[in-house]
Amino acid sequence: MLLTFGYGVFLSMFWLLLSGHFEPLLLGLGLASVALTIFLMKRMNILDHESFPIHLATRLPAFFAYIFREIVKANIDVIKRILTWTGKSISPQLVEIQLPQKTDLGRVIYANSITLTPGTVSVELTHDKVIVHALAKEAADDLSTGNMAQAVPDRVIDK
Repeated sequence: MLLTFGYGVFLSMFWLLLSGHFEPLLLGLGLASVALTIFLMKRMNILDHESFPIHLATRLPAFFAYIFREIVKANIDVIKRILTWTGKSISPQLVEIQLPQKTDLGRVIYANSITLTPGTVSVELTHDKVIVHALAKEAADDLSTGNMAQAVPDRVIDK
């Protein structure tokens, strides 16, 4: 019930942000569309803690700062590898990394975060591991440390 209410508030705020209209008719139509959306989602049984992960909201700002920093560092590394002939070389490889995340959402966020950073691509995601193609051995070693895995928000909540 709290999840449904939270999702309704989120949709209402999003609708207000996008429309910018505060006339009674438009507010009523917006409320009706939000109510219809929530009714359909409840009827289809697709509203759960992973489809609307409000429980992860407190860790998202720190995660976004971390992933932005990692993307910038990886971009600089890839640019150096491309532009220098005698510097760092590429050594493409596939590595298998164990997943510490407990939820499907956490595993998907982690695999997508790996793909977002230049020089690495998540190739296969299973329940307990992700196979990654890394452009260089250093990138693979950096993933193996588990720093990115620990930064991914993955809090399990009780239903």
